Amino acid sequence: MLDLLITNATLPDGRTGMSVAVQAGRIAEVTAGLTAPAAETIDAGGQLLSPPFCDPHFHMDATLSYGLPRVNESGTLLEGIALWGELKPTLTADAMIERALTYCDWAVAKGLLAIRSHVDTSDASMLPVQALLEVKKRVAPYIDLQLVAFPQDGVLRTQGGVDSLKRALAMGVDIVGGIPHFERTMSEGAASVKLLCEIAAQQGKLVDMHCDETDDPMSRHIETLAFEAQRLGLQGRVNGSHCTSMHSMDNYYVSKLIPLIAESGVSVIANPLINITLQGRHDTYPKRRGMTRVPELMAAGVNVAFGHDCVMDPWYGMGSADMLEVAHMGLHVAQMTSQAGIKACFDAVTVNAAKVMHLQGYGIEPGCDASFVLLQARDKIEAIRLRANRLKVWKRGKLLVQTPEVTPTFIHPIARPVKASNSSGFP
Repeated sequence: MLDLLITNATLPDGRTGMSVAVQAGRIAEVTAGLTAPAAETIDAGGQLLSPPFCDPHFHMDATLSYGLPRVNESGTLLEGIALWGELKPTLTADAMIERALTYCDWAVAKGLLAIRSHVDTSDASMLPVQALLEVKKRVAPYIDLQLVAFPQDGVLRTQGGVDSLKRALAMGVDIVGGIPHFERTMSEGAASVKLLCEIAAQQGKLVDMHCDETDDPMSRHIETLAFEAQRLGLQGRVNGSHCTSMHSMDNYYVSKLIPLIAESGVSVIANPLINITLQGRHDTYPKRRGMTRVPELMAAGVNVAFGHDCVMDPWYGMGSADMLEVAHMGLHVAQMTSQAGIKACFDAVTVNAAKVMHLQGYGIEPGCDASFVLLQARDKIEAIRLRANRLKVWKRGKLLVQTPEVTPTFIHPIARPVKASNSSGFP
């Protein structure tokens, strides 16, 4: 007998009337119209069954700290960094853990079951690292949490920055991070990329580097990152996050840069909500959007994902752990409004993000983990348009969250009757 059988589901690839059979936490079979004895059978009613959402770029050590010790009035990246510096001396591990766990509850409710979080290693106390390692342990049953050693103040700019980053890796942090555009000079930034990639190569780690999060078209550390990935044989193991300077670069240079990124196997994460909020702050009009060149990178074969980056912290006062909100903003900013473009934005918060994170057993195929989200939507496009309600969320076959269907009740007379049998078209 199966543990779980989901019938009459629509899958992200467009197949309808599909059944998904689950046994021992894994998908045993995916086929149309399967009937078999099961401990529980769920009729999906034609709604979209998707693998869980993934956020490949987040800062969980700062999340839900909005207003502490004050609000970022200018809305700039640099004031956010300064504000985080003011907040750090007052941080406690217990408060950080509590805020992170609260956020993880939000995430699960939104079907977000894999998060890659950068954790600040600039402070020799390692308090954020200790706190998030504890969070990682606690949420392991329901969230795949990856941690990136992130020298927020610059690994070379900070006294003892390299040693602190290596300590974080030794403590159990998974991935090597960096912020070359925040080093003192362009040459120091390039040196930090080389150094950090060498550390990753020596230790067999992945690399995920904040790259060129600036409006400065001369900030070109993604070029160095792509070169080092090739030089050190790290193809497929390196990611450049943000890359917002590419929005301001001239087209000739980008025509050389994008093929280099593709050739190096470096993936790119755009963070639509935060990129358009923090970038272009020094512009009058016209104002730059500030997000990297998503459709052009995708067209060149680069794996591009979307991240949330921040939720209610010194950089961004909004957010709700909803990756469909991220995808919704991404398609607008990148003007990816074709049918294929919208679907690609859904992939940017699911399969593309999972590829960046090197997640094993991800997807809706036999042998994959039975982790998925049932959305109140008929397809990927409708899911983004409505920021669809998450009806059920499973992790390895275990139901974590369920939410009733949203069905509006009309109080005032209307011109024609509304069919109550299918509410998925309603916002």
